[in-house]
Amino acid sequence: MNGFLDAVKENAGFVGVCMVTVFIMVAVAYILEKAAKRRSGDTDRVLATRKVVMIGMFSAISGILYCFDFALPIAPSFYKLDFSELPALIAGFAFGPVAGVLVEFIKEIVKLVLKSTSTAFVGDLANFLIGCMLVLPASVVYQFHKSKNSALIGCIVGTVVMTVFGTWFNAVYLLPTFAKLFGMPMDAIIGMGAAINAGVKDITTFVIFMVAPINIIKGVGISALTMLIYKKISPIIKYGSSSRQSVGPNA
Repeated sequence: MNGFLDAVKENAGFVGVCMVTVFIMVAVAYILEKAAKRRSGDTDRVLATRKVVMIGMFSAISGILYCFDFALPIAPSFYKLDFSELPALIAGFAFGPVAGVLVEFIKEIVKLVLKSTSTAFVGDLANFLIGCMLVLPASVVYQFHKSKNSALIGCIVGTVVMTVFGTWFNAVYLLPTFAKLFGMPMDAIIGMGAAINAGVKDITTFVIFMVAPINIIKGVGISALTMLIYKKISPIIKYGSSSRQSVGPNA
């Protein structure tokens, strides 16, 4: 816990950027969820009591999963793969985009308390934003039409958005910020990528060959697991019993 607080003090400016980003993501999710509810005639509150409880539970699970991240041989070791988006995507499908984004945010707090940060919050911001790029589009598409096909379409859209955004955001902001905070020349970072893949020549080829494949792997993996288990567990998540049928083919 002390390590987490010390990191906050040392990187207060960047933490401020992170908090503004979180506010924007929640606001966007709220606006889109309200639009979906108006279209469907749903009068439930965005954050009803049961939703709040379930958000807390899924956030805890997601935060724990985040702690078990691991490197892949296709990228430098500071890029990690984890499956913490799985609970967030399930929550987004079950309770709406706001729930999914909140799980993404709270899981970061859980992880930081358990493990602190090893990237001056750069990796944590990346994980939150890139996770939202999967969860937010997928859950929005699903909220507008709850069916198995729309869930699949949502997952595909989310994976594409996450891959494109994650690749671009790494190139224009995350990698330069990481290099600045750690005093590491960009040439050194690019060299780490070139040592793994000879096709890496500059920051553009670095993110294409290093970042994009990781996001694709993550998006496809999380989407496949969600499609496999969501329908089976959604009645329990929503109603506390497997005997009550959900609304729609995959609601």
